[in-house]
Parts: sequence; C-alpha cells; structure tokens
Amino acid sequence: MPYAQQENPIKQQSSSEYIKAIHKKLKDRNPGESEFLQATWEVFDSLQPVFEQHPEYVEQGILERISEPERFIAFRVTWEDDAGNVHVNRGYRVQFNSTLGPFKGGLRFHPSLTASVVKFLGFEQIFKNALTGLPIGGGKGGSDFDPKGKSDREIMRFCQSFMTELTRHIGPDIDVPAGDIGVGKREIGYMFGQYKRLRNASEAGVFTGKNPDNGGSLIRKEATGYGTVYFVEEMLKEQGHSFKGSKVIVSGSGNVSIYAMEKAIEFGATVVACSDSEGFIYDPEGIDVETVKQLKEVDRKRIYHYLETHPNAQYGNDKSDIWKIQCDIALPCATQNEIDRESAQAMVENLVKAVGEGANMPCTEEAVRVLTHNGVLFAPAKAANAGGVAVSAMEMSQNSMRYSWTAEEVDEKLLQVMKNIYKTCTETASQYGAPGNLIVGANIAGFKKVADAMVSHGLN
Repeated sequence: MPYAQQENPIKQQSSSEYIKAIHKKLKDRNPGESEFLQATWEVFDSLQPVFEQHPEYVEQGILERISEPERFIAFRVTWEDDAGNVHVNRGYRVQFNSTLGPFKGGLRFHPSLTASVVKFLGFEQIFKNALTGLPIGGGKGGSDFDPKGKSDREIMRFCQSFMTELTRHIGPDIDVPAGDIGVGKREIGYMFGQYKRLRNASEAGVFTGKNPDNGGSLIRKEATGYGTVYFVEEMLKEQGHSFKGSKVIVSGSGNVSIYAMEKAIEFGATVVACSDSEGFIYDPEGIDVETVKQLKEVDRKRIYHYLETHPNAQYGNDKSDIWKIQCDIALPCATQNEIDRESAQAMVENLVKAVGEGANMPCTEEAVRVLTHNGVLFAPAKAANAGGVAVSAMEMSQNSMRYSWTAEEVDEKLLQVMKNIYKTCTETASQYGAPGNLIVGANIAGFKKVADAMVSHGLN
C-alpha cells in the first residue's frame, strides 16, 4: 500500500485504547516527568466519551498536539548577591497552546521548580484559561530561584537578569506572564521595569499582577482565593449547603490562602487552621486573617509567630497534619500533591463535606479517588482556581483601554465568571454521562473549547 494510503494503527483502536496509547507515547517521550504525566493523565482519563462523539479529534491528532508544547524555553540566569558572590539559576517558560489567544500564565520562583512542574502547570493552564471564556492561551514559567531570605536588591538583580532573557519571548499579543508562588507585586515590578528598559516602550499589557498604581487591576491579588470560594459556594448551594456556619481549613498562607480565608469568613465560615512551608496553626476560635496578612504580607515572618498575639492557638511542626483537623470544608491552597491518600482518608473519617482546590493539583490521584468515592463534593483546580487568570485577562483589557475598573466592578465580573464556569462544568458533566462529576465536566469543557478551535485552524 502506498504510504499516503496507510492507516495509522493508533487511530484504529477504541477510544480507551487510543487514549492509553497516546499517553504511553507521552511517557516514553518525557521520562521521569511525574508531575507533567500526572496532569496529562488526569485530563486524558476523562476524554473517552469525547472521542466517541468526535472522531474528527482523532483524525486531526488533537490529543497528541495539545499535549506537546508549542515551545519550551530554558535558560541560565546569572546574578550577584550583596556580598559579590555569583549565583546561577535556571529559568523556564513553556508556551503550551496559543489557539485561543496569547499565552497566559504565571511565573513561579521556588527551589522545587523543574521542567516537569513547569509543563504540568502550563498544561493545566490551557484548560483553566479556556473555562474562563476569555481569549487567552496557556503558558507558565519561572525559576528554581528562592526569594526567601534574599534582600530587595538581590531579588531585583535576579529579576533583571531573568527578564534580560525572557523579554525576547514575550509581549502583549504574544505571551503575558503573571505572578505565582514567590512572585508578587515586588517581583513583577522589577521584571516589568527591566522589560520597559530593554524594549524602550511602555507596554503595560505584557504583565499582569502589577501594582494597581502602575497599570495593575484592583482585586487581582485577591482573585484566586475569592474565586475559589465563589466556585465552592456554588457547588455547596447545589447540595443545600453553604460556607455559612461551616468550619474551614485552608492550607498555605500566601495570596490564594489569605484571600480564600477572607472571603470564606465574609460568607459566614470559621477558618480554624492555615499553614506555611514549615508548619501549621490551629485556632479553634477562628483564625484572625488580619494577623496572617501582617505576618506574611508586611513582616514576611513564619506562621508560628501567630501565637505571639494569639496564645490560645496551637502550632504543629508537620504541615501535613493540618488535614487531620476536623472541618466541613477543606481548601488546599498551598502547592501540588499536598494531600495524599492518607490525608484524604483522615478527612473522610472526619466527615469533610467538600474540598475545593485553590492550588494547582494539590491532591494526588489516590487522594482524589478516596474523596470522590466517599461522596465528598470536589471542586477541581482548573475550574475552582481560575479566578486569578480571569482577573489577569481583565487587567489586560483595562491596559488595552487605558482604563481602570473599580474594585466592585472587577469583583462582580469575577463572581459572574466563576458562576459561569460552575454552570459549564455541571452541564458538560451531565451531557457526557457523568452528572455531578466536576472533574469530568471541567476537563471535557476545557478540552472541547480548545479542540474545536484547533480543528478550525487546521494543522499547526
């Protein structure tokens, strides 16, 4: 048979076999990248009914194309500390999929950052961004640099060196980074300043998460935490529950965690525990979120200092023990894979009603199975924490218009986006035979939006 007429054997398999074959190819091509492979399988595992209804996705190789980045950039970042010592870190940017718009996703500065973590975050970002309904593609990046314990000038020098390379790969209509773990207004400011210096142009739309006095959007810092609570509240209402009167645990103590706590308290909940990378605090009277803000946003101190002003609180050295505390609602907002099977089982035994993922992929595959098989309401990250990127896209719009919305306007738009995402996820889950399964709903809805656009664009 002539080559042009040969059939692709993978495409002749059943949908289930086809998905497994493509993921096996992905494993062979990306050995050792456990986080990336975990994230891709979590999506792939939901897609069997999609391929049964849409053979054109198979014909055009959508699954293979969507799981391969358009571009992966790795580079050396050389900087000098205050004592004159030279240090070298690795910088990354994955430009995963631009089908719906310019690449959009945060920059993370953390010593645990690897190529695998960057790719998992970028892959998740494709579908999260699609769910917002806004015209943005998926990307992610960062460095294994650790800003903790560094002076402002050391952080500035690192950010300037990082941006000297990254500047050539980004732009308001190409790739628009934002903040993530270890990257806040300070770091964004330093990087944006270097970008302007190198480009000799004031392109405010190239970064989001900027200071509101310098082109940033109001509510951006709060958006991911607020959005997580808005989404979870919609999920709870569907089952006759609410944050009001509930006992809540929130892991982490960064922007996502702090503002998830703030909004949960505003909704009538009592937040009894939060954590940082060294341990956790438990305050049965309710965490004072203003104290946590002071410690983390102003003083930059560890969470155990909370006990200095709240002596009735307790401190635990093992941050994973936070999940052994009884609660009605758990919001993991720290980092990936922080809830394992054992922690999930402890939560089930303590009769947790709902889990909302404020961080990216904070539950392992085993933990998700334990929670969902025991009837726990589960809000997956790509839907529940999409509020941050939604407001980032709003910041891009405001920069394009040379205009700023009020905090109330942005918050109202954020609330509506999260309600729309919840509605999309529930309707899609029902349409594809998995009513109530928000994991399936989010994965399929996000995938279909990008896949349909990729089909219409042809092979690229």
